[in-house]
Amino acid sequence: MKKGFLAICALLITFSVSAKKHPYKIKIVTDSGTIELVLYNNTPLNRDNMLKLAKQHAYDSLLFHRVIPKFMIQGGDPTSKYAKLSEHLGSGGLDYTVPAEINDTDFHKRGALGVARDGNKEKAGSSSQFYIVTGKTFTDDELDKITARSHHTWTKEQREIYKTEGGAPHLDGDYTVFGEVTKGMDVVDKISLVPREPGDRPKKDIRIIKLRIKKRHRFLFF
Repeated sequence: MKKGFLAICALLITFSVSAKKHPYKIKIVTDSGTIELVLYNNTPLNRDNMLKLAKQHAYDSLLFHRVIPKFMIQGGDPTSKYAKLSEHLGSGGLDYTVPAEINDTDFHKRGALGVARDGNKEKAGSSSQFYIVTGKTFTDDELDKITARSHHTWTKEQREIYKTEGGAPHLDGDYTVFGEVTKGMDVVDKISLVPREPGDRPKKDIRIIKLRIKKRHRFLFF
């Protein structure tokens, strides 16, 4: 009985530590399935921007308007809500940008949540557009070539993830990563593989039904 109680306590403490590390979670319900993500605490500007838009239901009925196999899926363009098939998308947004929060800890591993942006010098992100990395695996030689071009380097652990799990390392240092998928990567993969137009828009609309903040469980300790 005592051992069982201690095991439960250990589980709750682990859950509590995890919740403090990534207390904000979101759920993206699409017509292709559901994706769950955590938002990072060390990127508060981009985290809070998505939370604000989620509370406003700003993502409801928008499209994943750009999909590239072994790279990423992108959504959040406000003009996509009523867009006609084959209409070019990707330039829409709200009347502000979000300052870059690029760091060496958050990187473009498989499942990473990043902020789309234009070519501005400050690397500020879109007010609403985001992407989720599917990526591919890389060899040491390929990673070394990326470093030679961009001068960006990775830790041993990060390199190992790119070699075994995959991602999009060429984006590191240029785009803000502010979260990651915790459940539903199969849905992300499925969306990334749909037939698409020459501009990478899916031939059939892939719609975000809703994007919401996921409620956390709360425990009482006696």
